[in-house]
Amino acid sequence: MIPAHDSRQTRQRSPTTRVKTTVQQHEISNQRMPLAVYREVAAHLRQVAGVEAVLLPQTSQVFDYQQSQVGGLQFQYTDAADAATRQRVAQILQYYGDRYGAWIMR
Repeated sequence: MIPAHDSRQTRQRSPTTRVKTTVQQHEISNQRMPLAVYREVAAHLRQVAGVEAVLLPQTSQVFDYQQSQVGGLQFQYTDAADAATRQRVAQILQYYGDRYGAWIMR
């Protein structure tokens, strides 16, 4: 066993360059949208370069069949996102909004 202070175990860390990234995060919800459709929307958004999406948990303490099982959808644009990316996201959200009702910004 080699002691922790042995020079063979010591590694010099090279300075790292941190890249500043700007993230624009958005949270939306649709109380009428079923869980499966929320998953579909998130998967659809993840296919767009420069966009990350996750589902938010339901925070209601009371189960209601009329409410969505998901609390909402969180998506964010990375630095790789451009105007075409934002337009594509708007089209995707409009498509699902037309079928399940308007999105609510949180």
